[in-house]
This record gives sequence, C-alpha cells and structure tokens, in this order.
Amino acid sequence: MLGGYAISEATADGWASVRVIVLGIVAVALLAGFVLRQARAAAPLLRLRILANPVVWASNLVQALWASALFGFQFLRAIYLQQVLHYGPVETGLAFLPTTIAIGTLSLGFSARLTTRFGAQRVLLAGLALVGVARAALMAWGPEGGAYVTDVLPSMVLLGVGAGMTLPSTTTIAMSAATPRRTPGVGSGLLNTTLQVGGALGLAVLVSLAAARTSGIDPSAQPSAAALVSGYQLAFGIGAGLVLAAVVVTAVVLTRRPAPTATTGSVATAGAAR
Repeated sequence: MLGGYAISEATADGWASVRVIVLGIVAVALLAGFVLRQARAAAPLLRLRILANPVVWASNLVQALWASALFGFQFLRAIYLQQVLHYGPVETGLAFLPTTIAIGTLSLGFSARLTTRFGAQRVLLAGLALVGVARAALMAWGPEGGAYVTDVLPSMVLLGVGAGMTLPSTTTIAMSAATPRRTPGVGSGLLNTTLQVGGALGLAVLVSLAAARTSGIDPSAQPSAAALVSGYQLAFGIGAGLVLAAVVVTAVVLTRRPAPTATTGSVATAGAAR
C-alpha cells in the first residue's frame, strides 16, 4: 500500500521529494521484514522455498505483469470515456459491458475445454496475445473525437476474450505445481495476492506516467483533450510492453514445463471462473 501511494505521490511531488523517498524506504523495509520473518518462523505464512519452483515464480510474474496492464486499462479507459468522449457514469459502465460478457462467456466452461484440448500454456499465450493486441489498439486508436463502435468496442472485446483465457490458464499452471507438501491454499493465496498487489502497483505507475505526460504537454488545471489522449496512449503503450514481457516469460519458462493434466486444468480453471 505504501509503495503504491509513494508512486502515485511522485507525480505531484517528484521522485526526489522527501515524502516519496521516505515512503519508498518504509515500503521496502516492510517487505524485507516480511521476508526475514517468513524465513525464520517455525510455521511461516509463506514458505519461501515455494518460490524456487520455476512454475510458481514464473506464473506469479506473468500474473503481476498482465494484471498491471488490465487494471490500467480499466481505469484509464474509463477516464478517457468520461474526460475525452464526455460519457456519463452510466454510459461509461455500459461501455465496459462487452468485456464483462466476453469474460463471463468464457468462464462458463469454454476456457476449461480449451485448456483440456490445447494445454494451459498455449491458451495462456493466446490470451496474452489478445490482451497485448487490445493494448496496442488502444495506443493506436483513441482520438479526441473517437466513436465507440470503431475506436472503443474492438479493444473491449479483445480484452474480454483475452482476459477470459488468461486468468484461468494462469491459475491452472500455478496450481499444477501444488502437491500435498506444497499446500494448494498457499499457492492460490499467493497468486491472488500477486494479482491484486501487482495490479495496484502497475496501475499507480501507469497513471503517474500518463499524468506526467499530460502535464508536460498542457500544465493547466484543465488540460486539453489532445494532452489527455497523449498521456493515455503512453500508458497503453507501456501496458502493451508489460503484456509482451509476460508473453516472453510464458514462452521461455512455462511452455518448457510439462503441461497440466486435463483433470488438473479443468478443476483449476473452474475454480478460477468461480
């Protein structure tokens, strides 16, 4: 929490400000204290040796990277719709409905069938590719006078389908490393923590960078639509880079590991869908 707050405050105070530096130091110290405590505790909350498993650390890294892009999309796209296209709150919510429908449809069993037939690694790569294309589309499309059908809807659908494939397959791969000695609950809790914390930190970074770009172009209290769009497009481009990094980790580390069995994949995917 302190780390995310420090990043967000850096936009206004600057990265070299005393407050940002102090908050950053405290955040790192708390994290180091947690790691030290878990390493020495007789019954740790998180056994650190679980992170030595390539499947565990790689799947959690992928989760953090693509979650950063997803959280950034949800926030910045909503701001784009309201501040640039002048949508109201209800219109903005309805604009995201195609993404929700796509994720919900895939969660009704389609993701499990895809995982069983093609393997979780291939489904994950395909899902990440769709999310990355959606982010790249956001970077290229999103003009000041954009239209919903041509400039917004395609990326909404792509992101929904990609996210509906990515989350269950990431869960399947991460949980495939669970054994009676490696408590499945710990693996699941770690993956969910990575999703929330990674997404929050990524969102703080992307929003800060977008705000810095916008204020650099138009420092007024009411920046122009062109300045806002430029900031959003920078964040969308960085988000696409994060997804690309997730693709590389998946291809280099996870696809070289044995694919989860159909039973394991189906159970994990069903759990993720719920």
